[in-house]
Amino acid sequence: MKKLIAALLFSIISSANATDAPTPRVSIFSTSTDWQAVTGLTLNEYRGTFVPDKKLVGRGLVLYYLDGFPCYGLGSWVRVWVGPNGENHEHLRIACVAAPTEIKFAYRNALRDADEATTTGILTCPVSAHGRELTIELSDCTVGPDWDEYK
Repeated sequence: MKKLIAALLFSIISSANATDAPTPRVSIFSTSTDWQAVTGLTLNEYRGTFVPDKKLVGRGLVLYYLDGFPCYGLGSWVRVWVGPNGENHEHLRIACVAAPTEIKFAYRNALRDADEATTTGILTCPVSAHGRELTIELSDCTVGPDWDEYK
């Protein structure tokens, strides 16, 4: 009986692992946490505020900062919700070796307390910097292709 159970388990495990082509494993490793060492430049924290655009915001706009040189996002401060009436209680916080001139966000239109869901695509925004304060005017942003267009 033990041999029969062992043989069945081996058969199940073998068939589960057998595929026509091996599935590649993707490993994401960010070098951004070591940019200070790589560039020799000092990282500084920047804080971004948003000037809403009613057409883009709609009932609400959820933005997720996408890391890109010279900056990377700081923890929970990379998700920002901008409301339809200019409501914006959250600020983007990023660490940069220099003030960015452009940043990208994954975005989706949603109410403030809506459950997490898949974003729509990329939003590319010019940035104006005043010291370590950044301003992002959403009316100046360019809406990129939706995610399904990348496939």
